[in-house]
Amino acid sequence: MNAADDVCGAIREAGGAIPFERFMELALYGPHGFYAGAGRAGRRGDFITSPEVGPLFGAVVARFLDAEWDRLGQPDEFTVVDAGAGPGTLARSVLAASPACRHALRYVAVERTDAQRRSHPAGVESLADLPAGRFVGVVIANELLDDLPFRLAVLDGGWREAFVTEDGGSFVEVLSAPFEPVPDALPQSAPHGARAPLHDRATAWVDRARSMLSSGTVVAFDYARPTTAELASRPWREWLRTYRAHDRGGHYLAEPGAQDITIEVALDQLPPPTSVATQAEWLRRWGIDELVAEGRAAWSASAAAPDLAALAMRSRVAESEALLDSVGLGAFLVAEWRA
Repeated sequence: MNAADDVCGAIREAGGAIPFERFMELALYGPHGFYAGAGRAGRRGDFITSPEVGPLFGAVVARFLDAEWDRLGQPDEFTVVDAGAGPGTLARSVLAASPACRHALRYVAVERTDAQRRSHPAGVESLADLPAGRFVGVVIANELLDDLPFRLAVLDGGWREAFVTEDGGSFVEVLSAPFEPVPDALPQSAPHGARAPLHDRATAWVDRARSMLSSGTVVAFDYARPTTAELASRPWREWLRTYRAHDRGGHYLAEPGAQDITIEVALDQLPPPTSVATQAEWLRRWGIDELVAEGRAAWSASAAAPDLAALAMRSRVAESEALLDSVGLGAFLVAEWRA
């Protein structure tokens, strides 16, 4: 069995076609999906996210957590939920940074797949889903929303929903009747053949994360755009992408389970954020420049006889260049929702 078999089975059970959202769910998170197998972030994986660039990103996040802990009155238990934690790279960096809130910190790493949870570090709670109950703290989602399955709308004589069927051993797209009524998120004007995502799951996830907090902040890092209309006006291949082995993959219906499927998130479909900034702006707000200066000073002091700690400090310069890149990770958007 593989993910393609899972998709074929779902198509038969549905009587001939399944929504693209269901296809994406099986391709990424099904029993033989991409993340259930070898798919993962990291230099030896399929793509690099900010935590995999190096420990600097986690060190800045640790400074943000300390500021939130202070703002909330330094509670005795301060819960941080790292949603979509993958193999736990961000958790390792945050804990290694030894934040001032460490003694109060309850760090929960949430990852759906068993394969990735097995890599979570000691010192964290490792869960398959968001924890039950309300708490004081922070929910972090780094490149999570872009991987949540979404409905796909196509403009063809009216906005229609894309479904997936099997034809001659390949998966192909078929369209529903026109939406009636048309979802509010879809623009009234767009070119024929335009496509747009419908982020029902991402919206529900943000609502759920906010409801978990008695006080605190939900913060999401992702490649995103302000509006659905902006995505619909662009060629879909620019914002609906696949990746594997650090390169662009094939068509999103090809080889389910063998490649990541990801999307630029339309922020106007999510609950209105308290604030939005680029990742470069956010990292600078929470002290990345100070950490880089500290790294340069430590390297200069140890350059004559450098040790591993000095080499790690020197690496902050290169890490910051990647994290602040205005046409790369630095252009990601960071949305915050205050509880």
